[in-house]
Amino acid sequence: QVLADKAAFYLTIVAIATSIVTFVFWLIAKDAGFALERSVTVLIIACPHALGLAIPLVVSISTALSAKNGLLVRKRLALESARKLDWVLFDKTGTLTKGKHGVTDIWATKGYSKKDILHLTASLEQSSEHIVGKGIVRKAEEEDIHLDKVTDFKALPGIGVQGTLHGKDNFVAAGYRYIIDHNLSIPTDIRKSIKQAAKVGKAEVYLIKDSVVIGALALADEVRPESKTAIRALHSLGIKIAMITGDSDEVAAYVSNQLGLDQYFAEVKPEDKAAKVKELQKNGQQVAMVGDGINDAPALTQADIGIAIGAGTDVAIKSADIILVKSDPQDVVKVINLSKRTYSKMAQNLVWATGYNIFAIPLAAGVLFGSGIVLAPALGAVLMSISTVVVALNAQLLRRTDLALIKS
Repeated sequence: QVLADKAAFYLTIVAIATSIVTFVFWLIAKDAGFALERSVTVLIIACPHALGLAIPLVVSISTALSAKNGLLVRKRLALESARKLDWVLFDKTGTLTKGKHGVTDIWATKGYSKKDILHLTASLEQSSEHIVGKGIVRKAEEEDIHLDKVTDFKALPGIGVQGTLHGKDNFVAAGYRYIIDHNLSIPTDIRKSIKQAAKVGKAEVYLIKDSVVIGALALADEVRPESKTAIRALHSLGIKIAMITGDSDEVAAYVSNQLGLDQYFAEVKPEDKAAKVKELQKNGQQVAMVGDGINDAPALTQADIGIAIGAGTDVAIKSADIILVKSDPQDVVKVINLSKRTYSKMAQNLVWATGYNIFAIPLAAGVLFGSGIVLAPALGAVLMSISTVVVALNAQLLRRTDLALIKS
């Protein structure tokens, strides 16, 4: 848009200067009447309108098209640069997967039953907003388990939750990252079972009492069918795909193999997600981050383009440049497709508007007078109008674009 505005400004200066030079030249070479006619024709035929409309028309139409396709563009420059992406980094849970965890396995240490582990973990998780916690609470409700009141509750972003139950016992329900960070040991039988569950993509939650693991739960989360389609489409556009998750390496590897990803980052702390984006941005690589959670906000901000899933948290949405209303990863392809089509129309309009003036102004000035070709002012007005109409019609063709079509 800035380029088009500058071009329209300079065209106006060139048209006025050419008109003056044309008048002086023909005043000397022919007569005042002919000189005035040529000078006026130059001013009439010069068309800064076409240059001025070349970009705004396309922008207006692409904005309407994006809204029609469930894409809310908060930052226009992000959409325009999407065509240059090298990487798309997806958060796993709730983005590539359905985000509806169901408890499939429960393990307990001596002195506790499986029901005890579910009861205690669900009691802790009842105040959690994380989808894994909600899955555990849902399982307890299905089993008609009454949940205890938790005090001193604290969410551990990207890790788990902690709190006090029964007024005295301190519990933590957390993922494997907490085990590593606090150098805790996992009972051998539970560790073996968890490892097998992780190989088929199940997430694990450990229940810890006073720094001792007393049980664990495994939860399954299905990969979205549309994720596979989206990744195939992005690969066809020459874009590499990475995934980031706080889950264990086994879980991440399972999902990565299912989807055919180029790279994945596992066991990543929330505060380290932005650093992983930076890692992909090395050597000038353009990176888009797609996420839905509060933990994704720094990474969404760090990325060249931040894309939030519409069903995500307010923090993620406010940090994003583009929002996918339908929460469908396939819409990332639509963003890139729209960016490419929009840029193409902008370029076409600029080339037409510039080319028209390069050809029309000298013709109006009378450079072909020696060959008997002279443009009347009325014909100049018609040509000027036609140039504007061509730009407008070309921009309107963008409305017919099917963003679901995968084209390079």
